[in-house]
Amino acid sequence: MTDQPDKSAFLTDVETLRARAKASLEDGAVTAMYKGDADKTIELLQTVVATELVCVLRYQMHAIAAEGITSESVSAEFEEHAKSEHEHMLLAANRIDQLGGIPNLDPEGLASRSATEYGKGGNLIEMIKQNLIAERLVIEHYQELIRYFGQDDPTTRIMLEHILADEEDHASDMHDLLVAHEGKPFLS
Repeated sequence: MTDQPDKSAFLTDVETLRARAKASLEDGAVTAMYKGDADKTIELLQTVVATELVCVLRYQMHAIAAEGITSESVSAEFEEHAKSEHEHMLLAANRIDQLGGIPNLDPEGLASRSATEYGKGGNLIEMIKQNLIAERLVIEHYQELIRYFGQDDPTTRIMLEHILADEEDHASDMHDLLVAHEGKPFLS
């Protein structure tokens, strides 16, 4: 027979939970059990909001500017990614609101708050490369943020894990488009 830890020792009694819930109502979703630093989390998520907005704008510009024999399918892919990046921005903005902050959607300074670059357009291959670079950058950035939040803020961590999975799909899509348009074999 193994000694099992008493799991009830980890649970707070209902009366204590009720008392905590009634205290500090002005803090909204941020309770006494929140282990993160709400101000720091908001600051970091402002970068996510800006990054995702820049990605929306870049993908949308590329969807409009795409030209060439296969541009219709690539443009549709860019458009789909723009919508996905918009959803990511809304997730981060709503999390900022939950933590008592105001999401910074001000276009002034957007590029300097973003982890990614807007891009320059160019031919189809150049646009695909710009998007692949941006996706690879945000993958690393979001992996770092996920490690930072760890168990201190599981809600923000889980949200970022969801976004990260999408960004990895986007990077894979851009890689596949690059391989297809450069005529290089996918596997060596």
